Amino acid sequence: MYTKLTAPTIFNGYQFEPENSVLVLNNGVVEEIIPAANAGDDIIFLEGILCPGFVNAHCHTELSHLKNKIPKHTGLINFVQEVLKMRNKEISTEILTSALKEIRDSGTVAVGDICNTKNSIAAKLQSDIHFTNFIEVSGFTDDHAPSRMSAIQDVKKQFNEKGLNPTVVPHAPYSVSPALFRLIGETSAGKLISIHNQECEAENLFFQSGKGEMLELYKNLGIDISFFRPSFKTSFQTWHPYFSQQPVIAVHNTFITTPDVQAANNVSFCICIRANLHIENTLPPLQLLIDKKAHIVLGTDSLASNDSLNMYDEIKTIKKYFPEIPLETILQWATSNGAKTLQIGDTYGSFKKGNTPGVVQIYNDNSQRII
Repeated sequence: MYTKLTAPTIFNGYQFEPENSVLVLNNGVVEEIIPAANAGDDIIFLEGILCPGFVNAHCHTELSHLKNKIPKHTGLINFVQEVLKMRNKEISTEILTSALKEIRDSGTVAVGDICNTKNSIAAKLQSDIHFTNFIEVSGFTDDHAPSRMSAIQDVKKQFNEKGLNPTVVPHAPYSVSPALFRLIGETSAGKLISIHNQECEAENLFFQSGKGEMLELYKNLGIDISFFRPSFKTSFQTWHPYFSQQPVIAVHNTFITTPDVQAANNVSFCICIRANLHIENTLPPLQLLIDKKAHIVLGTDSLASNDSLNMYDEIKTIKKYFPEIPLETILQWATSNGAKTLQIGDTYGSFKKGNTPGVVQIYNDNSQRII
């Protein structure tokens, strides 16, 4: 069944189409974008902007029960401790289903989702969202690396049994030991990796000098780090060599530096601007990433650090704080860039012929998935 859609503006995943263009779909599959004069009858006229479904490159859906539970602007050190206290409470399928409905209805078709437990499996099996599942592991002492990796294999097995095909990934540089980094590299060799990166200034300081507020985190968690020796490098430059031969999503990047971006190889930089504001009340250095021609993608992070899982809220917030960045550029980050990063560009992210990317209508300062 053919569907012909037009609107004042059509964004194809890379750029805006000429005025009076028509998107032609066949049962949701993109056929072509053609001039209205050649499209014949039965054209559906819509207001606003039409674009492919959004791709959320970084989310924690299984933290959806923590909405409004952690105060804003208290910093990453406090935020991490609060999440650790509360995240092990089993989240109900109802809460997760509601979160996934919000994600879908607001226009997202694919999600790179961080998982620490099996809790999200049931809701994901009921959803038509495409999930790239990252099973996250942490442990800052080498002695615990084998047991941490063994424990996470059980979670991975449960995802595999349901056909959800997960990849084991590190949580963050400050929570993963060298031995655990090596085990992750062996387990997930060649696969797409996701890692939280440079979310606070103290993270860089810790690796550069062994000092700063990160010491408070280890003390409060009862972790003996007397073995630790600083690398005298930034956080990024410390962990990146472990994965320099495979694709990586570096998430947050709030305190990334010019040398870090210049040293990056096959790295997508994921911006979760509303989470940055929620936790550290700090903006990411978007202009630096743009100037260095970095590959930028967008994510929502979690409801523990955000008011919604709506990707258009991320787009609007970037536009608010960085009005000089063209909307066309930000939409590309949210669609085709994300699809390329998650390695699903042959299905999602653009109105390329043969794709089934979904269609989002942006109108009246809101977004909704219409196909």
